[in-house]
Amino acid sequence: MDVDEGVAASVAYLSSAAAMDCLAASAYWPKWDSPWWHMLLLHEMGETRRIPERAVGAFVDALNAMPVKIFPIHEDEVPAGIDPYNDTACHCQLGNVYRVLDAWGLDVDAALPWVGPWFVRYQMADGGLNCDEAAYLVADECPSSMVGTIAAFEAMAMRSRGDLNAAEAGFVDRAAGFMAGRRLTMGSATRHNAAERVAAAGWMLPCFPRFYHYDVLRGLTALSVWAERRGVGLARDVVAPVVAAMDEAFPDGVVRIGRSCWAGHGTIVRSGDGWDHRRQAAVGFGLLEAVSEVGAVSPYLTREWAGTRRRVVGVMGWGWVGRLVAMGVDRGRWS
Repeated sequence: MDVDEGVAASVAYLSSAAAMDCLAASAYWPKWDSPWWHMLLLHEMGETRRIPERAVGAFVDALNAMPVKIFPIHEDEVPAGIDPYNDTACHCQLGNVYRVLDAWGLDVDAALPWVGPWFVRYQMADGGLNCDEAAYLVADECPSSMVGTIAAFEAMAMRSRGDLNAAEAGFVDRAAGFMAGRRLTMGSATRHNAAERVAAAGWMLPCFPRFYHYDVLRGLTALSVWAERRGVGLARDVVAPVVAAMDEAFPDGVVRIGRSCWAGHGTIVRSGDGWDHRRQAAVGFGLLEAVSEVGAVSPYLTREWAGTRRRVVGVMGWGWVGRLVAMGVDRGRWS
């Protein structure tokens, strides 16, 4: 299936009775072929407006129908009979939800008034978040997560309505500080989130689609958007090494996919009127497979990298390019 055929197939599916039935059962599951994943992929491709209005309406209804609209941390926050997989949400999920629906043209704060305040509520002491509820019970360290933070940061930093209230402004500035403090590249130094240090080894390899996964280009894009919109600078010791590494990896500016973030995962599936929580192999769909081949040129990542380069220069000014040249970057590619 080529990309145009895949887009058409996904758009047709999102208008179908099958998609409506799936959304009535879950706003999220199963991976990676429920309507939500089709919508998120179209958004990442820059095709957000192709998402049918019918699907957006059904998706919003499914989210609002979720019986638990908090991130349960303590056992007494989960009512009896609640499905912990299907009846609750997490930070990375809702961050992506916010930015997709906002880009589509929906007033997210009006349609889903419980989503926006969520991010502020669950921000950790260092400015990050974590989709592992146990992380919030750790007393002697702050095991925040880049993956748990990036989508929520994007949601507030990139939204079409640029004005921020005091709580939102505080959230994005603290989250930006968290991203910069991690140099966009570093996993958690904590015991509780030690696994992130292993994952960080792959962050220099761009992935597409990202869904809720992280790479340094995604981080640099979000941080540069924040700086541009807030009218502030970026720390050179944070930005320059990432820019130089990207420039070395893709000297012609053409970005190739370095890894697949979606393949090989498990999912829960529908079983009768409920859900089978025994993990089964997750499956993709035509468009997802067409745009995610490892080693292939990604026009979407290439476009993002070009825009991020321009934005970084706009924020930092041309004077800092001299430092990049000293690090081996070809000045001509930045002129």
